[in-house]
Amino acid sequence: MNGRDIIGIAQTGTGKTAAFAIPIIERLRARKAERGAKSRIRALILTPTRELAIQIEEEFAQYGKYSDLRHTVIYGGVNQKPQTERLGRGTDILIATPGRLLDLIGQGYIDLADVDCFVLDEADRMLDMGFIHDIKRLLPLLPRRKQTLLFSATMPREIVEISRKLLRHPSRVEAAPESTVAETVDQYLYMVEKPDKHALLVDILRRESGKSILVFSRTKHGADKIVRRLEKEGVRARAIHGNKSQNARQQALADFKQGRIHTIVATDIAARGIDIRNLDMVVNYDMPDVAETYVHRIGRTGRAGNSGTAVTFCMQEEKAMLRAVQRLTGDRLHVVAARSDA
Repeated sequence: MNGRDIIGIAQTGTGKTAAFAIPIIERLRARKAERGAKSRIRALILTPTRELAIQIEEEFAQYGKYSDLRHTVIYGGVNQKPQTERLGRGTDILIATPGRLLDLIGQGYIDLADVDCFVLDEADRMLDMGFIHDIKRLLPLLPRRKQTLLFSATMPREIVEISRKLLRHPSRVEAAPESTVAETVDQYLYMVEKPDKHALLVDILRRESGKSILVFSRTKHGADKIVRRLEKEGVRARAIHGNKSQNARQQALADFKQGRIHTIVATDIAARGIDIRNLDMVVNYDMPDVAETYVHRIGRTGRAGNSGTAVTFCMQEEKAMLRAVQRLTGDRLHVVAARSDA
């Protein structure tokens, strides 16, 4: 609220969006009253995925319901015309993914000259997804005098370098130590080999029938294969990954959130930042490639003080990764009987 630049480090589910959205709304309401009714882009929130952009816009709509502020979300993979029409009517708060933002700036639809507040969300995921060059292209287009807030779960070297260029004497706010797991998540481990994984997953889904469950696959092809096999077993499920159309991904999420289906199978990039309230369980069908990803995955459940369950399948050849996860989480995975013993 004082206008200081901020580096925010927080595990997922700690209320980060509210932490920047509510003060932005408060400050912009006051300034809009001073400057008159015309809507110009005063706040820019840059985020790596379409799903996260949509989610953030929904939260701005909720928090700013009784204000006269306008907000718009733009992202690629869909027709730009509805987005440019909304921009043409004026907007105070713009939530955007990097590619579509730069595209519409290039076409003359967006002017960032009046931005007072710039939020770079999920900075480490931006790095993972190759958006760092887009961010570097964007920075010269923003006013020199503005408040900047950078949020990241981790601070790799490249993000530290960008923060030095982007932020002025920032306050560092760490809501929880890096790579910690919420105390509200119960973690279970099955030592299971590849041929037995599917049957074990079906057992779990049937035992937990009616609960909302997010299953992680390492690859897009793997996610589709899991869904096809589940459907053959009579278990309704949908896949979410980068090869799915935006409409298909949004429809799958909507069906999941509204209880029409209870199982979503997703890759890491597609699932990062998705906020599914009261998600009951996360299943790591495949072990992650890096230990930190395990924390991001299971952070989908047990959010905002709710309890949750995380189940991990581990093959013998993945024991080195398992040890890394155990070191990172303080060895809190409870070992369940191996599939062959169950």
